[in-house]
Amino acid sequence: MIELIGLVKRFGDLTAVDGIDLTVHKGEFFGVLGPNAAGKTTTIRIIAGLIKPTSGSARVAGFDVQTHPLEARRRLAYVPDFPFLYDKLTPLEFMRFTGQLFKMSEAAMAGSAKQLIDRFNLGPYLEKPIEGLSHGTRQRVAIASALLHDPEVFVIDEPMVGLDPQHARIVKDVLKERSRNGMTVFLSTHQLSVAEEMADRIGIIHQGRLIAVGTREELRERVGVGVALEQTFLSLTAEVDDGAARPLSEVGP
Repeated sequence: MIELIGLVKRFGDLTAVDGIDLTVHKGEFFGVLGPNAAGKTTTIRIIAGLIKPTSGSARVAGFDVQTHPLEARRRLAYVPDFPFLYDKLTPLEFMRFTGQLFKMSEAAMAGSAKQLIDRFNLGPYLEKPIEGLSHGTRQRVAIASALLHDPEVFVIDEPMVGLDPQHARIVKDVLKERSRNGMTVFLSTHQLSVAEEMADRIGIIHQGRLIAVGTREELRERVGVGVALEQTFLSLTAEVDDGAARPLSEVGP
């Protein structure tokens, strides 16, 4: 459902994304880890069609995001780390606006909105302007609105920012349920515990390159059986920093 083929993005002399090749399958929950400025958010913005790659391509549900942007975006939902919401709207108005962008029928909008409002505990906030809501509540509005049109591919950057433990659990449960039902999830996070708990496979991006991809077990085996994911992450990124990284082909599918 997501294909990255020789993906490169340069900003002047800086190479933010350096030749990434990756396929994420239908219904797969894929977690992306990496240090700050590793290239995670740039990669996500290319997938979402917000910036153009310098070379290579990104496809969503078989559609190139540059040559067939509307077809790709119709099947995609994207929630950035700090989502932009129209502050003067209420959550209900924003969800309706989102549904109209995706040309949903009134009945489909109403049914999906009710389910998501109940699931994300948004009922008490529906008539309040978004500008007066806490960051955590705004994050829940953004995620619920992105799920409204039942996307085939869901791309989210740092989903747990500002969420209390109760609502972080709800977000995890909803995304995992949707993934089991066929929605592809591409999640970027600094929280190793989130990737370890949720992801079917994990990719580690460092210095713009995808240095490792595999299941939790496959990544651990690369460093040493029984090693915690934190130590696995630190060891693999240190290999790159030391110039001793092994080929990606040595890690899992």
